[in-house]
Amino acid sequence: MSPTPQPDEAPLPVPYMGFEFDSAQRLPLLLCLDTSSSLSQHNAIGSLNSALTGWATSLADDMALSAAVDVAVITFGGKEGITVWQGCTPLGATAPEWPHSPFVPAHEFRPPVLRAEGVTLLDRALRLSMDVVADYKAGLRAEGLTYYRPQICVVTDGVPSDEKGRFSYAYRDLLPDLRKAEEERRFRLFTVGVGERHAGAEGVLQELAPHYHAWLDGFPFAELLTAMSHSAKATQGGAAEAEFQEIFARLKRRRGGGQVPA
Repeated sequence: MSPTPQPDEAPLPVPYMGFEFDSAQRLPLLLCLDTSSSLSQHNAIGSLNSALTGWATSLADDMALSAAVDVAVITFGGKEGITVWQGCTPLGATAPEWPHSPFVPAHEFRPPVLRAEGVTLLDRALRLSMDVVADYKAGLRAEGLTYYRPQICVVTDGVPSDEKGRFSYAYRDLLPDLRKAEEERRFRLFTVGVGERHAGAEGVLQELAPHYHAWLDGFPFAELLTAMSHSAKATQGGAAEAEFQEIFARLKRRRGGGQVPA
């Protein structure tokens, strides 16, 4: 990640200041969203945009979440392949380092309007998501701020690909780091597939997130984002792992998402 933009890149976002909530324990929540061309079918991208708008309003209306949750968005798809967003502002294919951050407090979050095009560079987007979360946590610690265990939610309706759209196993390079991060409780990862089930795609999600993976029928983005809010509240309340499993299991049962995690 580079803190200095090139002349043709977007200007750096304002540094994270925490606004009036900078003394609250922060809860980073990063959405890693598929915006590849396949989401143009069945107006899936329109459903995603609508769900993000409604979710932003619900975050702002919830006093507990608006005071603690910080939101960042990374999309994979489009001409750039990957786009980092600070609210509705695109920052390009790389993320700036602290104190410039894609994360914004929930009450300030304004979602981007996403378009469906391009290929599914899931592995690169997830690696960047992990780096953004790690940098953000380090910045918070440097400022003497505390934080809850971050959440990363990957949502896709396709299979991971290379730049030419061919299936790619590059995501497996992430697995050792993901298992270590899980052991060290660096973040909690959710991987969710939506829409038509493609051969092998559900297995990819399971490899990435053995405890929290699902393939949901249709495009229930609103229900999915609501589940992320419930998980954030559970994190704030110091819930045991069983409560997170139940939140995710309810989401899966609602849309026929497969086996409930043990």
